[in-house]
Amino acid sequence: MHTTLTTTTQFLSFTLGGLEYGLDFAKVQELRVLKALERFASAGEIIGGVAVSRGVIMPLVDMRAACGRAPGAPDPMTDVIILRLSSCVMGMVVDGVTGVVSLTPEQVSPVPATDDAPVDYLIGLGQVGTRRLILVDIDRLMSVRRPKKEARQVA
Repeated sequence: MHTTLTTTTQFLSFTLGGLEYGLDFAKVQELRVLKALERFASAGEIIGGVAVSRGVIMPLVDMRAACGRAPGAPDPMTDVIILRLSSCVMGMVVDGVTGVVSLTPEQVSPVPATDDAPVDYLIGLGQVGTRRLILVDIDRLMSVRRPKKEARQVA
């Protein structure tokens, strides 16, 4: 079941790896600068640790690492989008937030079909003037289960 737009929907737009994305603005709890968050644990490459925001402890997912980029040190443009998802509150680290965009169904085209793995977390491609946004269903994206690496067999 894909998310379909029936009326004007607001999307928070953000950049990641040189591309611009959008997610449903209703899922956004707040925006923070990465260096302003109190981080007290680092768990791995994609899970960028755990942070506290307004007394809530939440995981931080570094989308820069998830997209195959070395995150490096945060610069002043590195933002954290704090999301209120159906299953939890979490922070998502992105290159930078670019604004809020309102899109009508006519401004959203379907994602071209591929024979590769299905990407059911993509809503479509939004067009605002010359800007093109990759629209994601953030609940679906954050619930994607990665296949576990096979356990080595001991001979």
